Amino acid sequence: MRKYLPLLLISILSVSPVFAESDETPAAFDFREVVKSAKDKVFPAVVFIRCIQQTHEMGRRMTQEVSGSGVIISPDGEVLTNWHVIDKATEIRCLLHDGRPMNATIVGSDKDTDLALLKLSVPEGEHLLYAVLGDSTLLEEGHFVMAMGAPWGLARSVSIGIVSCTRRFLPGNSEYSLWLQTDAAISPGNSGGPLVNTEGRVVGINTLGVMYGGDTGFAIPSQTIKLIAAQLREYKSVNWTWTGLQLQPLNDFNRNIYFGGTEGVIVAETDPESPARRADINPRDRILRVNGTPLNAITWEDLPAVHRAIGLLEKYEPVTVELLRGGEAITVELTPREKGDVEGGELDCPRWDFTAKTINQFDNPALYFHRQQGVFVYGVRSPGNASNAGLRQSDIILRLDSKEIRTLDDVREFHEKALENIEKQSRVRITVLRDGLMRQFVLDFSRDYSKK
Repeated sequence: MRKYLPLLLISILSVSPVFAESDETPAAFDFREVVKSAKDKVFPAVVFIRCIQQTHEMGRRMTQEVSGSGVIISPDGEVLTNWHVIDKATEIRCLLHDGRPMNATIVGSDKDTDLALLKLSVPEGEHLLYAVLGDSTLLEEGHFVMAMGAPWGLARSVSIGIVSCTRRFLPGNSEYSLWLQTDAAISPGNSGGPLVNTEGRVVGINTLGVMYGGDTGFAIPSQTIKLIAAQLREYKSVNWTWTGLQLQPLNDFNRNIYFGGTEGVIVAETDPESPARRADINPRDRILRVNGTPLNAITWEDLPAVHRAIGLLEKYEPVTVELLRGGEAITVELTPREKGDVEGGELDCPRWDFTAKTINQFDNPALYFHRQQGVFVYGVRSPGNASNAGLRQSDIILRLDSKEIRTLDDVREFHEKALENIEKQSRVRITVLRDGLMRQFVLDFSRDYSKK
């Protein structure tokens, strides 16, 4: 766990109750045995994950240790965990149930669903104990579940609770999947651990939690996990397609907007220069079918399935979109493109005392609005030369002296030459775009703050 915010990324496990049925006197029932049986099927497959991570957020490249949880899902050592647990990791070590350490490599990861698949360095010929993925669609509110993982970096733990909601929509976190909500106790470090039902099947991967107002946590459903894990095994990533469609349901209770009917999904907006806008799809259009497949979103809870269906369309293959516009049926041709990276690359600029990052339309939409190809100040060291010059986070770098900047390589090349000539010239004029306004700063990097 890296970020301790009101919503914290962590982990959970789920358990469904079993009750004896009889026409006469109920048979003796010991729920402790149900819990123990389910726990014993999964607990040996839970791993404690510790990563060495490189970060550029503080204005310089830093190495730090982060930890989380995971669960082994195959005898040859496949491990499911969260993307945010292993993000930017240069080394991944796992502690198994029997106390053995094992290194792991990343098979694939997907930031959009916050899932990652690892592979343990299992000795040749050895088979590990593993957990089995269950069917999250069979869960109901009130079913018992267990959350397993390594809270606060404490090797392993298990807690129990119930499923509070089986179809939770979380704005900003539900593009391709709904969430399982549970009140099983979770803490920072549980991220990536399994949510287990009373049959001893993994029905979710614990990912989000809150630190106040009671025990509330959220897990990625196993039905989503099965889809993403298959993609990660084969392609190393999901490679979602992108259309630029911004959608909303037919019934929007929060905004008190109701379009009526039970078919289709409403276009709220289309992104500039997107395939959807090029296809002449307009706001308030009602999309009915894509390539003959109905797309229906009555409420917000229905939207992730629609986004997932569109996101898995073939890249650069035209599809037919049937829609209603002002009551008139219209058919247009839409060609999705590959979504590509959802986060830009990063660069450390020692002596300048700031880090730079590539603008990405999905990770930095506000900056992308001003400049679709470019680089911005990601972190500023304080005290340091960049902060002394007046540079701030999110400043878009337009020029270094007279050199126009569009890529990280442009910054890297200029920075390297500047350090080579530092004895002759230790100042650089930086032109940036800040909140839409152009500004200039002179960065004096004659002082070496790394030695202070």
